[in-house]
Amino acid sequence: MNSLGLFALLMLGATCFGVLNERLFKLPLTIGILLISMVISMLIMLINPLVPGYDLQHIPRTLLGQVNLPETLLEGALSFLLFAGAMQVNLGLLLSRGKAVAALAILGTVLAVGLLAGAAWLVFPLLGMNVPFSWCVVLGAILAPTDPVSVVGMLRRLGLPEALQATFAGESLFNDGVGIVMYGTVIGLATGEVHSVAMTDFIVRFLVEAVGGGVLGGVLGWIALKIIRGVQDMQIDLLASLALATGTYSLASSLHMSGPIAVVVAGMWLATDTGKRAIPEHSRQELTTFWGLIDEILNALLFLLIGFELLEITPHLPNLVATLIIIPLSVIVRGLSVFLSTMPVHLKKGERGRALGVLTWGGLRGGISVALALGLPPGELRETLLPVCYGVVVFTIIVQGLTMEKVVNRLYPKATS
Repeated sequence: MNSLGLFALLMLGATCFGVLNERLFKLPLTIGILLISMVISMLIMLINPLVPGYDLQHIPRTLLGQVNLPETLLEGALSFLLFAGAMQVNLGLLLSRGKAVAALAILGTVLAVGLLAGAAWLVFPLLGMNVPFSWCVVLGAILAPTDPVSVVGMLRRLGLPEALQATFAGESLFNDGVGIVMYGTVIGLATGEVHSVAMTDFIVRFLVEAVGGGVLGGVLGWIALKIIRGVQDMQIDLLASLALATGTYSLASSLHMSGPIAVVVAGMWLATDTGKRAIPEHSRQELTTFWGLIDEILNALLFLLIGFELLEITPHLPNLVATLIIIPLSVIVRGLSVFLSTMPVHLKKGERGRALGVLTWGGLRGGISVALALGLPPGELRETLLPVCYGVVVFTIIVQGLTMEKVVNRLYPKATS
């Protein structure tokens, strides 16, 4: 099947599942599509042994192989999703909460990786599973960053205080870049491709990828706004935004910098005073509508694929038990990493408990974690870690995502009234 046919098939599936969700379940669109695709995947897995001589999973697995979620997301679609999310962030509020965002995105992510790695390293031997500590660190790197696609979408429908929204969105947009940098470092150690990494090597890599990506995104965003300043053609503004999103991500990746961080910084330029002066109000409204549609479409397709990636998992009882244990551990680790990295310092005393609860329960994982897990090299350890990663992602999206509004209502009753 060619690329156009594959895209059409995915769009058809997302549309049908969306209609079914609207008529029967009335859940948020992406969660409804995810649940329906997961149910269909489970039915295929259950029926498959009852049909001897024919593999019902062959066709969907072949299609999933053609899509190649890790490559499609991390080397393409993520640039659009992050740019669309970055455009919605109030940059002034984000800068005013810069210390908290930096602490959460950098120190919080590092703490989450270490804490979850230690917890998993203690859990796996109890279940008779031999997982080296280096691979537990890989698990931590996959699950530590929150997913900007899920978090930014959730923030749209919640009435949290603006300062907390800015902190939440800023962390989710930046910590995936930090997490991907850490994943790229530790996966080499786990597979044996790299025998050792000195702290100085890690710091240099972080500076080049994360800081370098941020600087590159800032420069390109500034140049783009200077070029289109004074242009009154809405179509040129749309073309410029597309060129900025795709060009920034692509150039950063080719220079071995963080594409996610670069495209986030570039997208945030549109929310600055410079961006408001460069783009007329009518064009800005059209840009917001356009990128909102891009975000919704790609979100629907992403969650459709996440649901069907269940077919890539080989079910085993020890893996299921490990997943059920690590799910609550991941929530605890999220809370500890948030508290230890920023709560005592950067939030007002009266806000700490409430903000801690919201940031902890709202730490959704999503497509990035699934893509990183699917990108693990084939082998027994991949078969062990993939179900755990998938289970944590699905739990955060469905359980935490659907109950987040109730948590906000309880902690910030005036926010949603």
